Amino acid sequence: MKSFLDGSVVLVTGASRGIGRALALRFASEGAHVIALARNMKALESLDDLISNLRGSCTLVPLDISDGPGVDRLAESLFQRYGRVDVLIGNAAQLGVLGPIGHVSPNIWDRVVQVNLTANWRLLRSFDPLLRAATHGRAIFLTSKVGRVASPYWGAYSVSKAGLEMLVRVYAAETKGTSVLVNLVDPGSIHTDMRAEAVPGEDKSQLPLPESVTDLFVDLCAPDSGKHGALVTAER
Repeated sequence: MKSFLDGSVVLVTGASRGIGRALALRFASEGAHVIALARNMKALESLDDLISNLRGSCTLVPLDISDGPGVDRLAESLFQRYGRVDVLIGNAAQLGVLGPIGHVSPNIWDRVVQVNLTANWRLLRSFDPLLRAATHGRAIFLTSKVGRVASPYWGAYSVSKAGLEMLVRVYAAETKGTSVLVNLVDPGSIHTDMRAEAVPGEDKSQLPLPESVTDLFVDLCAPDSGKHGALVTAER
């Protein structure tokens, strides 16, 4: 039986590792054509091999998500080729450094806010027409509880995620009544490189793998999904 995602066009940012990689593989296995965006071309090529083994299809986009003009060009290219994007997953993120806010260097602060917040605004700006052109457009952005709970030493990352959540809620309000559904997902603590960087002493064997949250994303993309402007957390 064909999946409802068969033939859909799905863009995943930060697709070369962690949750983004797991999502790219899952959507490809469901028959979607995956637009896999990340900076690391070697890691993208490895992903391409895995998707080929699944008899799936993908387009590799070696691009820094903070390259605004590059994002604009990608949107134009996908519009010319497909006329739409069915699913947009904003997964790419930068942790920066953990420490007192007053100790964060300006260049690190700017980079974290650029990647986690401004780049996602640029994605929405560029891809809004493509999502609206889809029969069931879906936009899903990954967030974290530190964007809602003031946590010491998480500084730039917390602020950027708080801003992202408001950005997504505003966009959800603007798309109310359309065929586009927009949501946030907090996957919780997952066995990823970023988690290891943030909590180096943690026992990683006790953490769920990135693949464990992919069902949640697929469910949010279903034609009969009713969630819009929601914050969805992974159940444990």
